[in-house]
Amino acid sequence: MTTIVEELVRKKCTPCEGGVAPLTDAQVAPLLKGLVGWQRDGVKITKEYTFKNHYHAQAFTNAAMWVSHREDHHPYLIVGYNTVKVEYWTHAIGGLSENDFICAAKIDMLFEL
Repeated sequence: MTTIVEELVRKKCTPCEGGVAPLTDAQVAPLLKGLVGWQRDGVKITKEYTFKNHYHAQAFTNAAMWVSHREDHHPYLIVGYNTVKVEYWTHAIGGLSENDFICAAKIDMLFEL
């Protein structure tokens, strides 16, 4: 686990109703570098997780939804037979916020269980 991930998983998402600017490229770069396997795709960050079967993919999806509910910051999930693609961005600001990286780090921790 990277230092960035350790810091992010200890944080809690803060409400974002807009009115703030998205993170800049300079702010995104170190956060993204600390999250293994996450990639930037325009205004969002994405990662695809692979499992040995559909049951494990669904269990991970349910756990990811629980984290998202607790943080009140919800991803876009694309579920396949043995894959789950997770996409985060902050809709209210049309880009990335620290909340996206907090949730990405917490989702990564689920995958390690």
